[in-house]
Amino acid sequence: MNENINTNSYIDKFSLSPVSSLFFAIAFLAIGYGMILTFVGVYLKELGLNDAVIGLINASFFLGAIGSSIFSQKIISSVGHIRSFATFASLMVISFLIQSLFFNEYLWAFLRFVSGFAFYALLIIIESWLNEKSSHTHRGKILAIYTIIFYLATALGQVFLNIKGDTTYIIFILGSVLILFSVLFISMTKIKEPILKPFEKYSFPKLYSVVPLALTGSFIGGFFVGGFFTMVPIYLMQKYSSIEVVSLFMACSIIGGLISQWPIGLLSDKYGRRKIIAYSGFYIFFISLLFLSSHLLDNYIYFLGIFLGFSIFSIYPLSLARANDVVDENKDIVEISRTLLFAYGLGSFIAPIILGIGLFYYLEFIFLIFAILGLFLGFYSLSKKRVADDDMSIFVNIPVASGSVVVELDPRQDLENENEKEKDGK
Repeated sequence: MNENINTNSYIDKFSLSPVSSLFFAIAFLAIGYGMILTFVGVYLKELGLNDAVIGLINASFFLGAIGSSIFSQKIISSVGHIRSFATFASLMVISFLIQSLFFNEYLWAFLRFVSGFAFYALLIIIESWLNEKSSHTHRGKILAIYTIIFYLATALGQVFLNIKGDTTYIIFILGSVLILFSVLFISMTKIKEPILKPFEKYSFPKLYSVVPLALTGSFIGGFFVGGFFTMVPIYLMQKYSSIEVVSLFMACSIIGGLISQWPIGLLSDKYGRRKIIAYSGFYIFFISLLFLSSHLLDNYIYFLGIFLGFSIFSIYPLSLARANDVVDENKDIVEISRTLLFAYGLGSFIAPIILGIGLFYYLEFIFLIFAILGLFLGFYSLSKKRVADDDMSIFVNIPVASGSVVVELDPRQDLENENEKEKDGK
């Protein structure tokens, strides 16, 4: 009897050592991701490119991400995780190095597409391994640590933008080195390769009829985050002509997004997703108005960045929590969550295109659109029905960028499965 108790306590004991190599790998990937994603727009602006063209080139990265969510899992399943990781990491390094050597708008758009496809495939590989090594009792902790590492590493990547010298070569070479470091950690892992489920289509009209607020919030949340990473740096560069301002502002905003995850989660668990999504929308509207008058607040630009991060990075996790609150046991919550993530990626893809065109005509266009979307989301959220307290799930923090397998790391999926097993048993 005592032996069984000791064995169970040993099995349930939480330890980071089995997945430490995965966390190191994601840290290096996220530093490179945050650094390159911000740098590309700034560099293209320094070359004198049209804002609309920059938006299209940046959108190619997220188009690659969408393609990865559909096609990469089949590649990974047929080749294997370690070889797939080495392949996609090599593609990222190749795309970075070619970008450092040549410039052509069409070539760069293609290379951004390739790097977006490869990066999100790498996230899928890491997340599926994390899921494989996570017991249902520790899944929430693993996802929380993953979220913290991703936010901090992405924020750290912004600081590297201040490197002096010929930054074009240095940034892309440094990004390549970071990706190769992640390969070192993954190539030595002994974790069993999990089986990946293929991407399954889900009708957007059908999903909208089931979880309209969750789908709308996911799309708008993706628009905010995609616009933030791709076009806000261009706005800042045009306004302040300083890469230091860009890097510090972006870092402050990302840290603000990380800090907000837990209080937003607690508030939404207490007052409901509908209200917190609405308040977040109105808050974004208010912060955007401050940016529209930021010529009066130049000395407080970094505080505005923190306040902006408080809101835009929480919309998608809140939308995902809303979906978990309202779906019944007959719906496949994993597929619904993946479709919400797809909508999030679609919003990220559309954002740089629309904002790039608008930014060409009006410098403050980004925050004008942010204000309109925030106001719309606030009123739209309040127009939806409230979910009873007993039907609410728990809020779960999600990384600022994630692959389609992250929904399987969500501990709420285990609760759904347990409920289904109990009903089957009865």
